[in-house]
Amino acid sequence: MDSKERIDQLTDQLKEAGYRYYVLDDPTMEDYEYDRLYRELEELESAHPELARADSPTKRVGGEVLSQFEKVSHPVPLMSLQDVFSMEELNDFLEKTIAAEGSVEFSVEPKIDGLSVALEYVDGKFVLGATRGDGTVGEDVTENLKTIRSIPMTLTGAPSRLIVRGEVFMPKKSFEKLNQRQEELGKPLFANPRNAAAGSLRQLDPKIAAKRGLDIYVFNVQLADGVEFTGHTQSLEYLKNLKFKVIPHKKLSKVSEIDAEVLSINENREKLICDIDGAVIKVDDLSQRERLGNTAKFPKWAAAYKYPPEIKPTVVEDIVVQVGRTGVLTPKAVVRPVRLAGTTVTNATLHNQDFIRERDIRIGDTVLIRKAGEIIPEILEVDLSKRPEGTAAYHLPDRCPVCGAPVEQDEDGAFLRCTGAECPAQLSRNIAHFVSRDAMDIDGLGAAIVDALIEKGLIKSPADIYYLTLDDVKSLWKAGSTAAKKLLAAIEASKEQDVSRLIYALGIRQVGAKTGKVLASAFRNLDGLMAASVEELTEVPDVGAVTAENIYQWFRQEQSAHMVERLRQAGVNFESKRVITDARFAGKTFVLTGALSKFTREEATEKIELLGGKASGSVSKKTSFVVVGENAGSKERKARELGIPILTEDEFLEMMQ
Repeated sequence: MDSKERIDQLTDQLKEAGYRYYVLDDPTMEDYEYDRLYRELEELESAHPELARADSPTKRVGGEVLSQFEKVSHPVPLMSLQDVFSMEELNDFLEKTIAAEGSVEFSVEPKIDGLSVALEYVDGKFVLGATRGDGTVGEDVTENLKTIRSIPMTLTGAPSRLIVRGEVFMPKKSFEKLNQRQEELGKPLFANPRNAAAGSLRQLDPKIAAKRGLDIYVFNVQLADGVEFTGHTQSLEYLKNLKFKVIPHKKLSKVSEIDAEVLSINENREKLICDIDGAVIKVDDLSQRERLGNTAKFPKWAAAYKYPPEIKPTVVEDIVVQVGRTGVLTPKAVVRPVRLAGTTVTNATLHNQDFIRERDIRIGDTVLIRKAGEIIPEILEVDLSKRPEGTAAYHLPDRCPVCGAPVEQDEDGAFLRCTGAECPAQLSRNIAHFVSRDAMDIDGLGAAIVDALIEKGLIKSPADIYYLTLDDVKSLWKAGSTAAKKLLAAIEASKEQDVSRLIYALGIRQVGAKTGKVLASAFRNLDGLMAASVEELTEVPDVGAVTAENIYQWFRQEQSAHMVERLRQAGVNFESKRVITDARFAGKTFVLTGALSKFTREEATEKIELLGGKASGSVSKKTSFVVVGENAGSKERKARELGIPILTEDEFLEMMQ
């Protein structure tokens, strides 16, 4: 099988697996197998970029960073709906509609709390995606929408032009993961999934949107050249056959049935994958819609019933502190169980010390609580009239409740963070970082294997990886010792990595892969770095005062010293192997952009650094050269605007001869 045939085969396999997983919620392929095939496709496309298909799943990772969103006019307006806030108002709408038309069937759907968009296809290819905006003009967010895996990139059997409307949302699981990451990083939590979805869809960098786990429900055909529909339900079935993820819906005619379904959607909202804020009731027959018409703002044939938020009192019985995977201390209120939005709430996030102080939340207080975005339990206020005597203001501890290491404030002072290099709460994250591609690059130590090793008590620090035996790990695979030997070989090989990778792998705050290389070049070995003063560290290019202090303090923690000594005893390399024999690029900064065919970004970056230069991800006045491949986009445009020299791949290779 030649490369083109294999690329086509892999693309089709992965597309079908993605459709089954993301649209039908019926996975047919194990995650491991999907990842293996995905990597094979990536490698083939990298070697043969001219053979990569436009609908390849690898194209969903995010393209070039945008400078702004372009305005888009909607050929068919994206109208909003009239809200109703009581069953009386809803029944009034239903009865008026039935009186006008006689027999009427309605489609009843959950009202997804997200961001409305239009998707346009030409000859079966996704060409444009835009936000609703004011209904007539929105913003072009095509690149971000391409990252949503339930949106098909190509359609089979579609009309020459098709425009559909849908609601982009952040699933509850994605929202929880996102806020968990925010919490771990010491950043403010998103208030609700809608805000998170809207913010994600309006990221200028599609790669950020790609990481947010957005999804979509399609709920309307805006335009379909040459295709006629008689009813809304019929059009949704048509979209379903085209492999769109279609909104759940029921077609009902009796007022009592519709009332019951609206209430049922509310009662069962916790079972849905996303947050909702109501139910949408639409006339199903399109000819009836035509006769009913529209007001200046809303269609007369539809209404949106909005569910009221629940707010209830409860008592704070305790305040506990959790330590996130990045060491951030997060306080949580343990509350007397209370039923909210279909679930029993037993705790509520308190975010940080500032949040507790501003609301003066104490153990024993009666508080008003609700679910922010119907997901996160949130304390709104304290009922001071019910405060018991003798309560005291609460303060977060000055030592980690898990490992006992000192805690320190973030630069902005909002969050406290554990400083322990071997803190059990951070172990999974620390090891994942330690073995990652830019760090020690230990292939085979995926999350599942790491978790299994931790659960068995075989590793309690990243250094313990180097003390694993064949007996320790061979039981983790059904394949037995073969996979275990392969992993141990990868671990052993990683001992020879350059010390720059080890510096990055240690997980010191604000020390990235590039900083690791700079520090390795400046001090030549880990012992030199450990002995450096804050003043010596700040003299290193690209190392600021805060980073220098972080480095200095990290090496002086008891847990850090223990881990470094264990790495030394295991035989991990502490020396720099990078030798700059030719400094022709000294003081020069390069930016690589577009689809490169003659070398990878990693290869080019490595060569630039070995010749004394620096590789950057953004174009500025300090950029010396921009190396462009195909479809270079905004970075090339900015370089031309700034008058920065632009190099083709051949010209760049010639510079290195």
